[in-house]
Amino acid sequence: MIKQPRIAFVYDRVNKWGGAERVLLALHELWPEAPLFTAVYDPDRAGWANVFAVKPSFMQYVPFAKHYHEWFPWLTPMAFESFTFDDYDVVISVTSAEAKFVITKPHTLHICYCLTPTRYLWSEEETYRTTPGLGSAEPVARRVFPAMLPMLKRWDAIGSSRPDYYIAISERVKARIEKYYGREVAAVIYPPVETEIFEREKANGKRQTGKDDYFLVVSRLVRYKRIDLIVEALNELRLPLVIIGSGYEERLLGERASDTISFVSRHLTDAELGAYYESCRAFISAADEDFGIAAVEAQAAGKPVICYRHSGVSEIVQEGITGMLFSAQTRESLVDALEKFEKMKFTNTACRINAERFSKDIFQKRMKETMKRLVSARAL
Repeated sequence: MIKQPRIAFVYDRVNKWGGAERVLLALHELWPEAPLFTAVYDPDRAGWANVFAVKPSFMQYVPFAKHYHEWFPWLTPMAFESFTFDDYDVVISVTSAEAKFVITKPHTLHICYCLTPTRYLWSEEETYRTTPGLGSAEPVARRVFPAMLPMLKRWDAIGSSRPDYYIAISERVKARIEKYYGREVAAVIYPPVETEIFEREKANGKRQTGKDDYFLVVSRLVRYKRIDLIVEALNELRLPLVIIGSGYEERLLGERASDTISFVSRHLTDAELGAYYESCRAFISAADEDFGIAAVEAQAAGKPVICYRHSGVSEIVQEGITGMLFSAQTRESLVDALEKFEKMKFTNTACRINAERFSKDIFQKRMKETMKRLVSARAL
């Protein structure tokens, strides 16, 4: 009987729900016995994690750390370094921050599923210098962050050297890993998206879709998402736009938006969100994204995607078939794309078929194959 490797998962912090959390649940289905190590765990805000044996670090007992991890950038690396993985054959870290800092001995293989190199230190450094996104602590953060940046970058470079192998969530993230960390990437495996949820909800008769009369954004409303460009372009063209999401830029965007633009900041059920997707003309993204789960959801709902060419979202779109790309993060470039879009035809069927490339089954199959290959390579 072949001995199965003992596996542990590591994730930055377990206190929210989003795309990375879907990744962890898909990995749990493959290796249900694997525990989940993390800096902090908030079971009230992370009910999804109750299927894991969650093992938080000493930061669990630091006041405010569960809710305000941004205040402790110097402490979090030490939290991950405090874990011991002597009892495991493989550690899989899922991270965009500090989980890669774990220290493993030679007999334990560390595979990092990298969501992106730490964004506030590298690809979005200038944005976070001016707008850290820390609410009332913003004035202090704007002074402290630049002073701490060189030290945080040095630490992150050290942490980036610790995984034995990297897997990237997109070609865009692969390029960043190579650029900022100087590491080769063993594979690109797109994260799983619940592409079947829209057809399931529709088949159950849980919603009515309306007229395709607006463009759609589904996003956190923060600076690097460049929702401001979308608002400016749709203002100029006087086209209807619905923006679903919340964030510190919500007030500013609301002040800039014309009466053709509306905001939905409340939490939506899957059926409600699906109805917005299915009733829109197209989904728009102007950010330099790592990937773009919302864009896949729009494609699964049969809708085209208009996005920035130099973004992970562009890897989702089949240009001219399931959407279109614009080349610059400017109002003019997006306006030009929207004017061209008006003259183009896209089919629901092509969009839905394209979305199937990002299913959970495909993600799990590729993860199993890749881990087997990397474990075998290590054994040689």
